[in-house]
Amino acid sequence: MSPDRPDRPDRPNRLDRPAAPASPARDPEPLPSAAPSTGARLLAVVAIVVAGICGGLIGFGIVDLQVSGEEGAEPSGGGAGAAVGALVGAVIAATGVAVVAVLVLRAMTEWRTIEERRQAAGRPPAPPGRRPRRRT
Repeated sequence: MSPDRPDRPDRPNRLDRPAAPASPARDPEPLPSAAPSTGARLLAVVAIVVAGICGGLIGFGIVDLQVSGEEGAEPSGGGAGAAVGALVGAVIAATGVAVVAVLVLRAMTEWRTIEERRQAAGRPPAPPGRRPRRRT
């Protein structure tokens, strides 16, 4: 029984456990990062920004066209409605591309991990364009 907890004899007190070492032993080489390469992340950010700009232009154009009426009518000059349309379009487009970019970056990381495991096991990497067959 723990002196601090007479009601729970099956659970030892945390003070009864041995203390962890003051400084844990460090591995000689650090673990490789699981993050995608810097170039891939930068490309994803650029794609998200470009999609946001394009979505904003499309949203602005749709709302501006709806407000002005027909295509040949005098331009309305935008206004609050066109600004809201631009903002909504930019957010929707950037969110959609961000989801795709995250999925692509995760797939790249997983593919790299699979290839490293294959090489560590002594098997050659999978040829490009062909999926390895699974035995059933």
